[in-house]
Amino acid sequence: MKEFRFKTTILKQEKIDAAYIEFPFDVQKEFGKKGQVKVKAYFDGFEYRGSLVKMGHPCHIIGLNKQVRDAIGKGPGDEVDVIIVEDTEERIVEVPSDLQAALNTNPEAKAVFEKMSYSHKREYVEAILEAKKPETRISRIAKCIATLQSKIKK
Repeated sequence: MKEFRFKTTILKQEKIDAAYIEFPFDVQKEFGKKGQVKVKAYFDGFEYRGSLVKMGHPCHIIGLNKQVRDAIGKGPGDEVDVIIVEDTEERIVEVPSDLQAALNTNPEAKAVFEKMSYSHKREYVEAILEAKKPETRISRIAKCIATLQSKIKK
């Protein structure tokens, strides 16, 4: 599998607390795809599974979420060593047992959750796992279920 190694500067997404890097290669030539490409990215050695996307930019980009930025201790304006390889492995989110129990009691919310992308599922799970207090975790699970219920098409 081909590896793409490069150094680049982390860029800031305007108006929100988000950062990304530009992929300096031709995605269609390298991957045979014009749109989204699932990849494993290593930022200063920290592994992140994400996607190369266009999102209105002239080239493909990949985001560096807060977890990545915190792990590498860098943000917009900083230089980062990057390795990118295409990710062909199945993407599975390990759902914590307490969230799974809450989903099991609400089949409609569970159906919405199961249809979500890997990235969105991962965001919900990470928010729950990052809770330091049990009451915060319970509150985040309840908020997750409420948000999923709000997405149920009637």
